[in-house]
Amino acid sequence: MASRGFIELLRLADLARARKSGRRGGQEFDWQGVVFEIGGQRLVAPMGQVSEVLSMPEYTSLPLVKPWMLGIANIRGRLLPLTDLSRFLQVPSRLPQLSQRKVIVIDHDNNFSGLLVDQVLGIEQFTQEQYRPEAIDSNSPFAPYNHGKFLKDEQEWYVFMPSLLAQDLQYSDAAI
Repeated sequence: MASRGFIELLRLADLARARKSGRRGGQEFDWQGVVFEIGGQRLVAPMGQVSEVLSMPEYTSLPLVKPWMLGIANIRGRLLPLTDLSRFLQVPSRLPQLSQRKVIVIDHDNNFSGLLVDQVLGIEQFTQEQYRPEAIDSNSPFAPYNHGKFLKDEQEWYVFMPSLLAQDLQYSDAAI
């Protein structure tokens, strides 16, 4: 399926890395997520809330919208609103050129939109024992969209929930 092609490639690449490193390929995992960075913060979004990952598509700008709403792209006949997530969250992007960044597409509960992020790093798998219900720092711009974290390989992987972003009235009201 074309819309899941990039995510499937990420999954296969992770499987190949697992075999090469000797990691157990048949291990049962409870949770999978798409790892991305924005403003130097590494986050992971649930696989079930990410439809696909795209390179920055051509888009048409819209009049009378907030600066973080980039415009609309035509993706296989569907109109995809594009949001610069770093501008929305007021976090400086590490990649100023839009063409170098990636788009995470969410298609969840009648919300079809693209979130422009600095980079997508792949898919990570976690077990239930690695989950901690500890929130990111409350001063973080990611805090309203955070749902705990995973602790793996001595790293913290904070969970970013696109569904919480879609429920945010400031995000859904892009008009000036």
